[in-house]
Amino acid sequence: MPEQDLSFALGSPRFSDARLAALAADQGDLAAWKQAFSQGRSPADVLGGVTGRFAVGVQLADGRCVLAVDRFAVDSLCYRLDGAQLRFAPRADALADEQPSLDPQAIFDYLYFHMIPAPRTIFQGVQRLPAGHMAVFEGGRLQVQPYWVPSFSEDRDASFEALAEEFRQLLRNAVASQLDGSKPACFLSGGTDSSTVAGMMGLVGERPAASYSIGFDAEGYDEMAFARLAARHFKTDHHEYYVSPADLVASIPAVAAHYDQPFGNSSALPAYYCAKMARDDGVTHILAGDGGDELFGGNTRYAKQKVFDWYNRIPAPLRHGLLEPASGLGLVRATPLLKKGASYVNQARVPMPDRMMTYNLLFHLGLGEVLTPQLLAAVDPDGPAEQQRALWSQARTDNLVNRMLAFDWRYTLADCDLPKVVGTTGLAGLSVGFPMLDDALLAFSQRLRPDFKLKGLRLRWFFKEALRGFLPDEIIAKKKQGFGLPFGVWTTQHEGLKALAARSLHGLADRGIVRREFIGSLLDQRLGQHAAYFGEMVWILMMLAQWIEAKAPNYRLA
Repeated sequence: MPEQDLSFALGSPRFSDARLAALAADQGDLAAWKQAFSQGRSPADVLGGVTGRFAVGVQLADGRCVLAVDRFAVDSLCYRLDGAQLRFAPRADALADEQPSLDPQAIFDYLYFHMIPAPRTIFQGVQRLPAGHMAVFEGGRLQVQPYWVPSFSEDRDASFEALAEEFRQLLRNAVASQLDGSKPACFLSGGTDSSTVAGMMGLVGERPAASYSIGFDAEGYDEMAFARLAARHFKTDHHEYYVSPADLVASIPAVAAHYDQPFGNSSALPAYYCAKMARDDGVTHILAGDGGDELFGGNTRYAKQKVFDWYNRIPAPLRHGLLEPASGLGLVRATPLLKKGASYVNQARVPMPDRMMTYNLLFHLGLGEVLTPQLLAAVDPDGPAEQQRALWSQARTDNLVNRMLAFDWRYTLADCDLPKVVGTTGLAGLSVGFPMLDDALLAFSQRLRPDFKLKGLRLRWFFKEALRGFLPDEIIAKKKQGFGLPFGVWTTQHEGLKALAARSLHGLADRGIVRREFIGSLLDQRLGQHAAYFGEMVWILMMLAQWIEAKAPNYRLA
């Protein structure tokens, strides 16, 4: 046990036990957590009575340490075992050695996922607690386990009208609960979620919300028109900023270095400028719309995978005896229409969740072409897929759509989108709330019929129909985009951005991570051929290079 008490409590937990709630109000959340874990009940039972956002690590008088994060791990908690000693902190880099030892497998995972999913971190020996998990350290032993697993219980008796009325009230309550009395403000991309949050803020607040939007002067990337439409419709105090290539050159190093490990979500940069604009306008707390797609079926891959799943309903003799053998015939591959059908059969045969990663950028380009032999020798290329398969099987449901949602609660929300927003708002000096992830809305999603989430191939059917008349029709009908960044296009046009990318990528070659030949072909040929597609690879490599330069400048793969 460390001599120093490392205990901390983040977030805003809600204790169902009235005595603990009173203690939290009087002495703070940490005092309530310590009391809760000292009462003789199992930590899992304690956590079953707590909702809201939290990350807590406590050292107890009996020598135990208990760590836990909420169902979406909105705030992170990292730990490491040094012999018989447990250390823990909100950030992984707080637990790293003075000369950090990086984990090659984590580097590979980053290139695969564009982030490093829990429980691994970039640092050797440092782990991150996954969403909905707890850890107990007792007698020199550490046990990590989930205290909450996604489960679904469909309510097929409730009418649409009753569900819609309940849903709208839950949304109002969720937004109201996230306001802290400061200037009300929200991100506004013009999409369904952010527009819903902006509109609900107008209903529950005493004054109109201030809304903040980011635009790009690049064809096909700017959706400011939808943000303006929502702002007019809900009468928000609207603010806009157009991010430029020069902004990226100025801020990429700072944003990359702010994270405790490499992070490659390219919308982090526009999110940062949006948050910075709000902070400069006097905002201290801002609401974000993340979570609606993952709770209510709004991502296009849900419909795509449902189409592939129809293949499995074809009688097995027909699939195995005719369709699958025919898909490999030369004539089929040479005929455009038949080739498309054969591609469908070949993809449909791949089991979930592997099928969703069929077009993974790293594997599509070729591991041996991208990565150095020394990195490949130090990693398990199937490691990410094995982790995904294990998580895929955990959700308690027999429905494909619900299983995909639960899968995304970890990989899309907990490991990617939430760290993006928490990180960039933190860098800008703001706190952030996520009303779409309210526990009551989560519970509602878990009992909502899956065919209401994805009706046929119509995404978010219930969400949109329940809010028809509240949201503008144009926003209900629009395609999802968000703060997509035209990085690849700009890199081919802006000399400063091109130079920053080139320096960064060649730095990875110097460190023995990426093959120099690949970097040359990526920057000199492929990026010009398809800027948007190959720009994604340039981005994730650049952010990795920038992070290593800031946090582990002496690192080189042996």
